Amino acid sequence: MPHLVLYTFGVLKSPLADPTPLTREFYDIGEAVYRKISQHPGYLAHAEAANGDLGELFGADWGIWGEFAVPNWYSKGHTVETTALAATLSLWTDLHPAFDAIYTGLHREALNRRYDWFERTGHPSHVLWWVPDGVTPTWQDGVSRLEHLHDHGSAPHAFTFHHAYAPDGTPSRINGIGPKGDQVHR
Repeated sequence: MPHLVLYTFGVLKSPLADPTPLTREFYDIGEAVYRKISQHPGYLAHAEAANGDLGELFGADWGIWGEFAVPNWYSKGHTVETTALAATLSLWTDLHPAFDAIYTGLHREALNRRYDWFERTGHPSHVLWWVPDGVTPTWQDGVSRLEHLHDHGSAPHAFTFHHAYAPDGTPSRINGIGPKGDQVHR
């Protein structure tokens, strides 16, 4: 059975190493959100650095998730002191559980505050796609698909929750979210 991949990317207003209370708050909420999401039904796994260092993204060992990569529009730093981004790469059993985890509960509360922490870039903040069971996506896969989504819009290769596709490539809707006339996918 195919699995759903969710890649998220956002450019932060200040570097992750910034000692301000707002950055600390972002870290604290982020850690709580990850704990909650990892317990959500339908969650399978997410990319984690082997050394667990939150500030080192570019030089970290990501194991089977591949070398850390960012979209071409990211122009801020790449060092521990200057990195100003948040990115996630996760695997899910299906669209509905991933949607539910992202748009309800603690993560929804964090989304409501996203502009406290993130810049408005005009680029998509997430992309979804399907992989066969046993395939682990890489950071570069996420970047490629996010850039494709930005350049070409939703397609079975790279889509959003609001313009979703089923594993067979047909348009899908999640609980009424998405273009009218599309099938409901659960």
